[in-house]
Amino acid sequence: QVQLVESGGGLVQAGGSLRLSCAASGRAFRWYGMGWFRQAPGKEREFVAAIRSVGGSTNYADSVKGRFTISGDNAKNTVYLQMNSLKPEDTAIYYCAADLYYSGTSKREYDYWGQGTQVTVSS
Repeated sequence: QVQLVESGGGLVQAGGSLRLSCAASGRAFRWYGMGWFRQAPGKEREFVAAIRSVGGSTNYADSVKGRFTISGDNAKNTVYLQMNSLKPEDTAIYYCAADLYYSGTSKREYDYWGQGTQVTVSS
């Protein structure tokens, strides 16, 4: 059984930084794509960033480009999301997702999800 465990969320002032981590565990689990999504109250879950294990190519939502950086450590089956210059509109629950064959922006394509971690940015 595959498990994704996020950590690193919290409360930060606008302009501050946070680093989220997502550790994947499970028997013989080798991810192809891992992504971060977020969901604010009353809104749909939206794509934030994704990374492919082979080659390390990345993809970002326009709203976070230049501020967020996704990176991965294949040996540790862990993905990180460095979030800088945070804004109040970044406030949401952030979810990690992983898939054996997909590394895109569609939440429907990811098979594995973490429980989420709360990020709150105060103005």
